Amino acid sequence: MTDADLAQRIGHEFSDRDLLELALSHRSWCAEHPGQDSNERLEFLGDAVLGLIVTDYIYDTYPDLPEGELAKVRASVVSADALSEVALELDLGSFVRLGKGETASGGTEKPSILADALEAVLGAVYLDGGWEPASELVLDLLAERIAAAAQGPGGQDYKTRLQEVAAQAYDAVPIYVVTDSGPDHAKVFHAIVEVADEIVGRGTGRSKKQAEQQAARAAWTEMREVPAERDEETSHSHA
Repeated sequence: MTDADLAQRIGHEFSDRDLLELALSHRSWCAEHPGQDSNERLEFLGDAVLGLIVTDYIYDTYPDLPEGELAKVRASVVSADALSEVALELDLGSFVRLGKGETASGGTEKPSILADALEAVLGAVYLDGGWEPASELVLDLLAERIAAAAQGPGGQDYKTRLQEVAAQAYDAVPIYVVTDSGPDHAKVFHAIVEVADEIVGRGTGRSKKQAEQQAARAAWTEMREVPAERDEETSHSHA
C-alpha cells in the first residue's frame, strides 16, 4: 500500500505529498536513513490542532456541559489509547516507516507509535489544507466517540446496551454477522445484528468493531422502548 492509498482513506488530496511522507516517518526509520526528518514536529503540531478542533466542537455542540465535563470528554477522545484505536481502524501501522528493530518488535501495532503517527498525519493535513480539512478529518474519525463520551460512563458501548435491552425484552442474545467489501486499502465492513432471529440493526464502518457498534446503536435506538411497552402491557393486563 502507498501513501496515496492512505490519502484516499482519510479523504484528503495532498497538494504537498512530502508532508504526508514526513508524517509517516518514525524516528527509528530516520536513524537508518541519515538526512531524513522524523514526524515528531508534525506530531507536536497535530496534537495542538486536534485539541483545539475537539474543544471547539464540544464547546459548540454541548452548551449545557460544565467545564469539568467538557474537559473529561476531550481527554477521553484525544488520549493515546483512543487515538491508537482510531489508527488501528485506519490500518495506519501499514503505512508508517519504521526502522528494522522497531519493525521486528511489532512497532506497527504499538499504541504510542500509532497515536503519534495519527497526530502527525493530522498536522500534515492542517499544514496542507488548513483548518477546514483538518476539522473534517478529526470529526470524521472522532465524532462518534465524542458523542459517546458526552453521554457519560458506558455511553460508547452500544453493544452492551443492546445486550441488556435484548435480554430484558426478548430473553435473547444479539448475534452479529459481518461482511466486508472494497479493496484492501479502502475496505468497508458491513454488520447486521439479529435478535430472536430478526434483523434489528445494520451498520458500516472502517473496522469490524466500528460496524458492529453502528449496527448495535441502530438496533438499540429502535428497541429501547420495547421493555417499557411490555411493562405497560403487563400492568394493564393485571389491572
